[in-house]
Amino acid sequence: MKTIFLSLLCVLSLHAEELKVLSDNFRGDQLKGVSIFTGNVMVTKGSDELNASKVTIYTDSNRKPIKMVAEGDVSFYIVTKLNERYRGKSQRAVYLPDEKEYEFYTKVDLLRLDDFRRVKGDKVIVNTLHGHASADSANNEPVIMIFTLQDTNSSKKGGSK
Repeated sequence: MKTIFLSLLCVLSLHAEELKVLSDNFRGDQLKGVSIFTGNVMVTKGSDELNASKVTIYTDSNRKPIKMVAEGDVSFYIVTKLNERYRGKSQRAVYLPDEKEYEFYTKVDLLRLDDFRRVKGDKVIVNTLHGHASADSANNEPVIMIFTLQDTNSSKKGGSK
């Protein structure tokens, strides 16, 4: 089993950034291209970090990661190519490496740290390459977006008209 785990780590690190996975347990099937990590899972890629109860990584026939699915009390910190920083949580997350896109599902609470914009919904997608984001909600509940505004009056001095 250690050989499978080590070969998986080598495959995951062959690409631009190293994908490092720490967990309590590991189960893998190279022929099916599936690796399952359970128990206190922490995944890091560059400055991105994702934590969950379970993470499943799917690879193609060349053992290149094509999809990562995190489940159970997911928390994350991601940085886009435009240097936008996000922190948040959800119940499920999907990362698609080829699209450089994170999809967050169920009780999503996403905070953009640069300007403190917060989005809450049941489906939030962040493309880290282009900086695009979208949000949807389920069960007729609204998507909530909160902006932090600067009070321009407090910075003015004197009584200019």
